[in-house]
Amino acid sequence: MPLKSLLSENSLEFSEETPTIMEHSRMATPAWVPSLFQALDASDADMFASFLTDDGVFVFGNAEPVRGKQAIRDVVAGFFTTIKAIRHDLIETWTLPEAVICQGTVTYTRHSGSQLRVPFANIFRMQNGLIRNYLIYVDNSQPYTQP
Repeated sequence: MPLKSLLSENSLEFSEETPTIMEHSRMATPAWVPSLFQALDASDADMFASFLTDDGVFVFGNAEPVRGKQAIRDVVAGFFTTIKAIRHDLIETWTLPEAVICQGTVTYTRHSGSQLRVPFANIFRMQNGLIRNYLIYVDNSQPYTQP
């Protein structure tokens, strides 16, 4: 069934001017996205938190949601102490009117020096230029398992 028919059946608005996800995917990566990942890769929890709304929600894999900028900052700072280093390699970004979606690969360096490389997808629900919902889809069960 065509997308237009599905949207009509579900009472969603659709017009010929409504951009599709593919049209949005051609947009350039917002300048703040690489800066966000640089803050994470530098283990800078304060800089990371500066990208969030005060009432933000953060979900890392299958962990429980963390609510509020300061609580999120503290959880992320704690996470940084459990690994030696982290590196994000961004593959693609899609920009929508109220969300940004990122796909990439993250490399965790364990305190032992061994590394784990896994794919990730992040969904950022935006509010006034800041991230209100930060959702990370990644297999977070392996960073602490030795090879």
